Amino acid sequence: MEDKELQRLVEKISIEEFGKPFKHKATFNSRLRSTGGRYLLGTHNIDINKRYLEHFGESELIGIIKHELCHYHLHLEGKGYQHRDLDFKRLLNKVNAPRYCSQLPETRARRTSKKILIYKCSSCSLTYKRKRRIDIARYVCGKCKGRLVKVKEVKIE
Repeated sequence: MEDKELQRLVEKISIEEFGKPFKHKATFNSRLRSTGGRYLLGTHNIDINKRYLEHFGESELIGIIKHELCHYHLHLEGKGYQHRDLDFKRLLNKVNAPRYCSQLPETRARRTSKKILIYKCSSCSLTYKRKRRIDIARYVCGKCKGRLVKVKEVKIE
């Protein structure tokens, strides 16, 4: 599917589901990583992540388009277009659009931590386990204010 086909699909869904025309541009955006699509407030255009079409098929793509069209139409009407707004939630239910898109497999794998860092206080020997690195030049032990020392890094599978 190319941008022209996507544009026609978005226009078709907008008329059929919302009864209103989509007068702006819909394009695939390869730079989107963690989201299925986005509605741009300034230009009123819609960007769609093409990987969702490749991984999950056209039904997921249609759900993403409906979701973004909910943002689009509500924003143009001056109603609550954000995820937390009641207008948005009602319109999602009315057109049977998902509130969140499915998670891409590579995104899920990237989020899991691959290591645990272990630090120890040089004064009181209190041990700290962390997923993220601690700047031992800036931070001290919370119990006795002693100097922290990195003991080891444990890899997780």
